[in-house]
Amino acid sequence: MFQPVARFAAESLRYSADLILPAVCVSCATPVTRHNLLCAKCWGGLVPITAPYCDRLGIPLPGYDGSGPHLSAQAFTDPPVFDRARAACVYGGVIRKLIVRFKFEDRHEPLPLFLRLTREAGRDLLADADLIAPVPLHRFRLLQRRFNQSALLAKGLSRASGVPASVMALKRTKRTKAQVGLQHDARRTNVAEAFSVGASGRRAVAGKRVLLVDDVITTGATANACAAALLAAGARAVDILAVALVWHGAATFLDEGGDVL
Repeated sequence: MFQPVARFAAESLRYSADLILPAVCVSCATPVTRHNLLCAKCWGGLVPITAPYCDRLGIPLPGYDGSGPHLSAQAFTDPPVFDRARAACVYGGVIRKLIVRFKFEDRHEPLPLFLRLTREAGRDLLADADLIAPVPLHRFRLLQRRFNQSALLAKGLSRASGVPASVMALKRTKRTKAQVGLQHDARRTNVAEAFSVGASGRRAVAGKRVLLVDDVITTGATANACAAALLAAGARAVDILAVALVWHGAATFLDEGGDVL
């Protein structure tokens, strides 16, 4: 009861502050024309993912000549459980800083920017989706963090697109280690059978194309585990939409500190 009231009060304070305080860049606090924007320098620090990219995994395909299927080698050798993944930006630099601030410092200023970026990147996925669902947190992690960043993204995308959202359809029933620092196989093992769909969730996802929303796609292990649970519960298909994607080819664009070269 108290958490929604406290969050409403916090949002009201943020809204009041927006009316009083000058608009500044959500990354570096440089003055800008409107709230919730990036300045020109920080905007230039984003690495947007644009075509050509892998149809299944959403990773960039630099140098692709346009002939044949838009599939990466990874999609051929280790096809994902989900149908399609899309992300707005390569993870690093400005977008990394904003995600960390949003996720771990309870700073919600970047949320409108994230919604703007994901709406554009996921335009086709949103058009095809019957239901939007966030990657869930385990209840103990939710108590520690106080909010699920993926649920905020899912609700915002639902409001903007008109596609219904169900934040409780998918549940994380197994308390797992943090994925940060784990290699691909360890990540896959860590989240194996960590997600489930209850009776009400089964009714919500049955026969639906579900759009699963998260902040970052790293190896796809979490996305695959979530998709497997949703498909087993009767979902027709699962797509993934995220703010950012970790891409090993990012060294082409980012220096060792994660800034754009």
